[in-house]
Amino acid sequence: MEITKENLRAIIFYNYQRGLSRLQCFEEITSVFADVAPCRRTIERWYIEFQRGHSSLSDKPREGRPKTAMTQENIEAVRQLILVDRHVTYREIEASVDISGTTVQKILHGELGVRKLISRWIPHLLSDDQKIARVSWCRKTLQRFNRGESKHVYDMVSGDESWIYAYDPNSKQQSTVWVFQDEPKPTKIIRSRSNKKKMVASFVAKGGHVATTVLEDCKTVTADWYTTVCLPQVITEFRKNNSRRRMILHHDNASSHTARQTKMYLSTQNVEILDHPLYSPDLSPNDFFTFPKIKKSLRGQRFSSPEEAVDAYKSAILTTPTSEWNKCFKNWFERMQKCIKCRGEYFEKQ
Repeated sequence: MEITKENLRAIIFYNYQRGLSRLQCFEEITSVFADVAPCRRTIERWYIEFQRGHSSLSDKPREGRPKTAMTQENIEAVRQLILVDRHVTYREIEASVDISGTTVQKILHGELGVRKLISRWIPHLLSDDQKIARVSWCRKTLQRFNRGESKHVYDMVSGDESWIYAYDPNSKQQSTVWVFQDEPKPTKIIRSRSNKKKMVASFVAKGGHVATTVLEDCKTVTADWYTTVCLPQVITEFRKNNSRRRMILHHDNASSHTARQTKMYLSTQNVEILDHPLYSPDLSPNDFFTFPKIKKSLRGQRFSSPEEAVDAYKSAILTTPTSEWNKCFKNWFERMQKCIKCRGEYFEKQ
């Protein structure tokens, strides 16, 4: 004989009328109908129903299957909202299409396969001609220096300028700490960078740091300062240990670097200029390695003056091992290959 749900509910009702407790009812039914006996939670629920005066042993009538909002019209409506405004929020979609948040999530992630990402910052919106120029420069440089394997890589000196601050706060990543479950979440007061700063020009080679020059009592780098103060120090330092080598100077397209005065001075010093593609800090060793690495080690430290911060910067750059500079120049040529692969687009974090 097949035992139905109604049969079992009748037995539960009978035991309820007998005055058995819920546990006693459960144990009795389980001992007789082990395979089909209802669980204890079900028995407790029916006891509550009987206490409320419920007398029917049948399930309550239900309406048909609820209407779904996952229609093609709603999916297309959500698609159009995203195409019109990439910043549209979940709540705005709910209100506009008149569907639940759960349905919005299913449409976005299940049907449309979209996700919300933070926009990647790039140095410049490159034109097609600038992308072509970047690729051309990379190919030419890779070929000339045999993808970084040529001995002439040791002739290359790369330089650039940057501000050094008396106080530069830690980044969010540097502020992360381990916290136990019973400890409060750590907090940190927001601090802005100090207004006290000095500009330095750093020049590096595969063999290591060449020279760092401080821009004194000036707000901008001029061709006059570059050719009378900065470059003479760089050339002198480079030729101390490389007297037989021809120096190949790489710097970006700042006006002081490309000025006629600068070009004439370098020609008199027998220094070759390695050009640089426009808007390409990702292809400059100082921009992708030297300044980020050294400044990171100084972040969070509070110096009494810009001069003290510059001294700390110089100390950090001088103690950087030669192996790190070798890796930097190796990475430089690898970046050129990535740039070609990405057809001149910025390739970092892609």
